[in-house]
Amino acid sequence: MLLAIEQGNTNTLFAVHDGQEWIAQWRSATHSTRTADEYAVWLSQLLSMAGLQFGVFDGCIISSVVPQSIFNLRNLARRYLKVEPLVIGENADLGIEVRIDKPSEAGADRLVNAVGAHVEYPGDLIVVDSGTATTFDIIAADGGFEGGLIAPGINLSMEALHQAAAKLPRVAIQKPQRIIGKDTVVAMQSGVFWGYIGLIEGLIARIKGEWERPMTVIGTGGVASLFHGATMAIDTFDSDLTIRGLLEIWRRNTSKS
Repeated sequence: MLLAIEQGNTNTLFAVHDGQEWIAQWRSATHSTRTADEYAVWLSQLLSMAGLQFGVFDGCIISSVVPQSIFNLRNLARRYLKVEPLVIGENADLGIEVRIDKPSEAGADRLVNAVGAHVEYPGDLIVVDSGTATTFDIIAADGGFEGGLIAPGINLSMEALHQAAAKLPRVAIQKPQRIIGKDTVVAMQSGVFWGYIGLIEGLIARIKGEWERPMTVIGTGGVASLFHGATMAIDTFDSDLTIRGLLEIWRRNTSKS
């Protein structure tokens, strides 16, 4: 039994794998000051509802882009699961080459996505991960992480409009029915939504032009579903990419040990 923890800047995913399949997943808002004990109180209730308890786990793997949270997540595993966790960027061997100038700077989420994509899809890949930031990562056919691009996330851009312009309201992101907005809310939604479609399509085209070989494009992340059906630039949407990568990394490390 494995507990996989994938922590982004906005949400933290806790997922349970029983050796055959994922049997439970829960999300919590990311708070960098949340202690191991606070995580334990919250998680114990959800485990109980699923007929599970802390004592059933054989391992834990953690991927976090919030460095100040790793200490508490590690203590959660040690104190309550009674296991030493694998932590991406610390004691976990990814099993891939990181071919950028400063490999230590690559985000844990991007590297985990690279592993998850490579084990599922053949050939050269582009992974578009839409979250707090929108990242475009290139994975070579041999699984190597080749680098990529980082842009502000769609929700971040909408919030920036509201914060910086006194008369623009805070509105929800959604796909508008038409391009030309007839009121302020629809105009903002259309500008941000279709602006991001343009960003995605334009950057993918430029990446492919520079790579000069066929590439498969995979969409993932918390808001990726917004773009489903709105662009042909993304070949497939895969919501399980990150936890698949965590499971594969866990298996690679446990098989070595």
